[in-house]
Amino acid sequence: MGTMPINKLVLTMSLPMMASMLVQALYNIVDSIFVSRIPEIGEQMLGAVSLAFPMQTLMIAVGGGTVVGVNALLSKRLGEKNFEGANRIANNGLFLALCSYILFLLLGIFFAPIFINMQTDNAVIAEGAIVYLQIVLCASCGLFGQFIFERLMQSTGKTVLSMITQGVGAIINIIFDPIFIFGVPALGIPAMGIAGAAIATVMGQIIAAILGLILNMKLNPEVTVNPFKYRPDLESIGSIYKIGVPSIIMQSIGSLMTVGMNTILLGFEAIGETAVTVFGAYFKLQSFIFMPVFGLNNGVVPIVSYNFGAGKRDRMMKTIKISCIYAVAIMFVGIALMWLIPDKLLMLFEASEKMIEIGVPALRLISLSFIFAGFCITVSSVFQALGNGVYSLITSATRQLGILLPVAFLLSLTDNINLVWLSFPIAELASVALSTFFLVRIYNKVIKHVGR
Repeated sequence: MGTMPINKLVLTMSLPMMASMLVQALYNIVDSIFVSRIPEIGEQMLGAVSLAFPMQTLMIAVGGGTVVGVNALLSKRLGEKNFEGANRIANNGLFLALCSYILFLLLGIFFAPIFINMQTDNAVIAEGAIVYLQIVLCASCGLFGQFIFERLMQSTGKTVLSMITQGVGAIINIIFDPIFIFGVPALGIPAMGIAGAAIATVMGQIIAAILGLILNMKLNPEVTVNPFKYRPDLESIGSIYKIGVPSIIMQSIGSLMTVGMNTILLGFEAIGETAVTVFGAYFKLQSFIFMPVFGLNNGVVPIVSYNFGAGKRDRMMKTIKISCIYAVAIMFVGIALMWLIPDKLLMLFEASEKMIEIGVPALRLISLSFIFAGFCITVSSVFQALGNGVYSLITSATRQLGILLPVAFLLSLTDNINLVWLSFPIAELASVALSTFFLVRIYNKVIKHVGR
């Protein structure tokens, strides 16, 4: 990471992660595609998955935000040749993954029904959402294990191994989704409906986590995971969360935004539930565009952190510039798809005529925000790599809570649902302005002094 030409290094580090994130996006959307095909209640079950989505997002935020801190610190310690410090970070990251699982196990048991019933009075949708959410929360040990073991490999440049674990988990989910949802009577497997989708998901995560542990032990000698040697270290945990908590909050804000947007959409009489289903379908579809960008940034964070630790400013700046170019290019592909074939994308979910009518303008208008999103996501990852995750937090909170939801609410007062979707590109304009301001600030305060 300190000597390879930057463009080659970014591609080497990021392409496996982008591929694995695309597989991850596939595994996110396959659940919804199969659930939407459940006889008679498919669209309602798709709505149920949409209502469960904010809590899943919160779980991913906690796991993903924690490993952002682990990733940045571990790469920095390796850049400094502080191998003992790197191992301490890795083992404390594993401890935090276990604590996170216990938290969401308790939420799944006690809070999931309350959370769903707060959002809907439709008994069929509520029942399906509660069943789905309780399974994915109570069996989230696989998700948190997968997060930490994959990031340990990413931090040492072994992105291909990380891609393998994600790919295996996704493939297992995709194979078992139709089997558990619709059943195979000849094999004695009953049709479990939406519960089958959840079971397939957690099976994929658990197997991927086990594989990640094995690969770390056998093929990742730079980092030693040994919970019997290391004990929880408050200084290491504090360092991880100094970077990770802003990322956790930033991603959690997405959960609040989704709940808020669902509430606004449900305020439209006659079309509210369909609009929520469209919004959920959008999030599944946009993951095919955003996940590769996140994969790109997962590869970029250790490069920036390593060269920051090694005092190589020119390599840091080249990495930032190249990753921004790639991210923006990916986003323009997303805009093209959303504008050219929105109806075909929605038909992946067996969309009704009503869903198509609401969904086509929704996809086109929301996707206008993609013009700026690639740049903002990349800059946010740079803030995290340099230990300034609070900049990412401020930008995200302003975009989603300070602008998007208030603007969406005000536009909903017009009773024109198409205007509500415009809140997304409006909010992204604010995001790009803040991201640029903070990037200039961090360059002047940190980056230009590296290596001097």
